[in-house]
Amino acid sequence: MNRQKSFANDHLETGKLYIVGTPIGNLNEMSPRAVQTLKEVDLIAAEDTRHTRKLLSYFNFSTPLTSFHEHNQESKKREIVEQLLAGKSVAVVSDAGMPAISDPGEVLVDAALQAGISVIPVSGPNAALNALVASGIAAQPFTFIGFLPRQKKERKKELEKWAKIPTTLIFYEAPHRVKQMLQDSFAILGNRQIAIARELTKKHEEWLRGTIEEVLTYVQQTEALGEYCVVIEGASEDTKEEQTNWWDELTIIQHVEHYITDGMDKKAAIRQVADDREIPKREVYQIYHEH
Repeated sequence: MNRQKSFANDHLETGKLYIVGTPIGNLNEMSPRAVQTLKEVDLIAAEDTRHTRKLLSYFNFSTPLTSFHEHNQESKKREIVEQLLAGKSVAVVSDAGMPAISDPGEVLVDAALQAGISVIPVSGPNAALNALVASGIAAQPFTFIGFLPRQKKERKKELEKWAKIPTTLIFYEAPHRVKQMLQDSFAILGNRQIAIARELTKKHEEWLRGTIEEVLTYVQQTEALGEYCVVIEGASEDTKEEQTNWWDELTIIQHVEHYITDGMDKKAAIRQVADDREIPKREVYQIYHEH
């Protein structure tokens, strides 16, 4: 068991690790406590030192920085823990939002706790919660999943794992993958209520709310820009009883025509139908063209 009295052991020789939330867009969301913490620590471990240096410059201070990202976190965590054990206090920040939420930080927290170092969170913005509370979809209970796998097969497998869960689902998605993610969500989860948000707290903040099919149709006809938060309604009682595919009642030809009507070209529609049904693309092609 680990018992931590965060502010009652200032006499100890070890430093403290602060997990500091930073703005996800609008710099006015930076809290006075976060500013004070970043000013007073001996070192800031930043996902991108260039990005964080701009943040420090905006608030007019220059605490020393060291890089801490997904590619060096295993080696850097030892170096940072050594400094904490030597009495230095360290803050970890990501490029935006709370560290360790789909961002570096988790392995450093674990290493610090294993070394007996106090770990203290400093509240800040979080894109997932911002998206959830303004989505119009039940805010609780919810399940935060983060980024889905990049590969289609693994992405669909992950979605299938959550298909019968009754809680609201929250995802992050990159702009170049959001269309494919929505297609797979439609195929596996069915036509549920959804809200997607991009550029949260920034000048070009935008929301799309509706069914997955409605939002997918819009997204397929527009250019995807900015990082996305995707909030999807949880499984209903009927869904939990028996998960079915929205296209089960369609023939292969109708299935292809559905995607063409949504704006796909013929080749892409055939490929998508093959992926949905997990059959060879050649088979779909032959059936469609014989028709």
